[in-house]
Amino acid sequence: MDDTKILAVIPARGGSKGLPKKNIKSLLEKPLIAWTIEQAKNSKHIDRVVVSTEDKEIAEISKKYGAEVVERPEELARDDSPTFDAIIQVLDYFQNKGEFFDIMVLLEPTSPLRKDNDLDNAIELFIKNIDKADSLVSVGEVQLENPYIMKKIEEWYVKPIMKLGKNAYQRQKLPKVYFPYGAIYLSKIEELKEHKTFYQERTIPYFIERWQNYEIDDIYDFIAIESILKYKLKEEK
Repeated sequence: MDDTKILAVIPARGGSKGLPKKNIKSLLEKPLIAWTIEQAKNSKHIDRVVVSTEDKEIAEISKKYGAEVVERPEELARDDSPTFDAIIQVLDYFQNKGEFFDIMVLLEPTSPLRKDNDLDNAIELFIKNIDKADSLVSVGEVQLENPYIMKKIEEWYVKPIMKLGKNAYQRQKLPKVYFPYGAIYLSKIEELKEHKTFYQERTIPYFIERWQNYEIDDIYDFIAIESILKYKLKEEK
């Protein structure tokens, strides 16, 4: 892995309708984004840690915790702006400076429940399978929200999304399904540019645990993650 250059990008817009200023909201006396920056900085395989943001306050806090900052143009920081466009802007920024990387790791700051070894384990899993994988995505097994038992409303009536046979709705008998929680996305950069997504033909999973299956979108997610972190930190003592 000595010759493989790895860039970690943390996308962090200033605007958030669900939870204002969530990326810098204090989580156990530390800004939310700081958790992800420190996790990336502690990786033995990641060469550079970069925050992409248009927000000056996020930029200042990110630098304080050791990340580089690439200023994101306002047109790439709107509610409907694809994260992929911001990723390409970061890659172009370094390319214009004559700096190139082999692998990108995308880390959502709203998914701070990574174990200390998750990043390095995911990178090592990917490198080990580099000949048969082009990207990796962290996934958690879906529990109550399994799509096989979820419902939709049609003309005021509750209907199944998927029509299954009789007795097919026992949860224990349903196929395992997974949700791509934003803890870790990883890809060969050339493949990422070509496919414009981390979900490619040869995307492999990195399995995370049940307690990690959370992303912060609103205050209720934040409260849940804060409680989990308190419990896990107490458990480690």
